[in-house]
Amino acid sequence: MRFLIVRTDIRTVADGDIAAAWADGHRLRDETTTPEPRRQIVHAEDRDAALLLARALSTVGAVRAGKQRVKVLPLSEPRPVFRRRSGITGT
Repeated sequence: MRFLIVRTDIRTVADGDIAAAWADGHRLRDETTTPEPRRQIVHAEDRDAALLLARALSTVGAVRAGKQRVKVLPLSEPRPVFRRRSGITGT
């Protein structure tokens, strides 16, 4: 399985927005409608490589200071490659 490793900026949220989200029971941040701004994107072919890259990106000063975050996102399995049979048979 392939993975996407993304380093993003964390959006600041006002205290009133937090209280409103808590009272209404809805999500404060919805990545599907408004994703955080991306700073860096890296692809990995397996989980171990993805976690190693995420660990390396986590050493960036802005991540350590809490201004950015690192996300590891699994991508769908690649489609299998089908080989077309030639239809020619040996004699």
